[in-house]
Amino acid sequence: MSDDKPPPSLEELDSRLKKVQQERQHTDGAGMPPTRFGQSMHLGIEMAATLVVGGGVGWYLDQWLDTKPWLLIVFLFLGIGAGLSNAFRLARRYSAEVAQQEADKAGEPPVEEDE
Repeated sequence: MSDDKPPPSLEELDSRLKKVQQERQHTDGAGMPPTRFGQSMHLGIEMAATLVVGGGVGWYLDQWLDTKPWLLIVFLFLGIGAGLSNAFRLARRYSAEVAQQEADKAGEPPVEEDE
């Protein structure tokens, strides 16, 4: 061998591997979209989906039980409630992730989430 450098120690390799795994955990999964446009699209799609599902269930039940339009109205309101609940939950999660990113940049201990 022409290199006189000793191979890295197992502890150094372990620490490097843990660092890469930790970075991967932060970037994979259903985290916060990287842009404000992505966040807005995510929120808009969630709200539209809850309205469509609520309206669809209400319409189907109205057709099946012949209760037009009462179940459609009830399930639309349930869809609106679910959409608003999701919006508030996503907003809390986004703000917690932003606070965590800022704490990571400042070198502070991690911020704990309340759920």
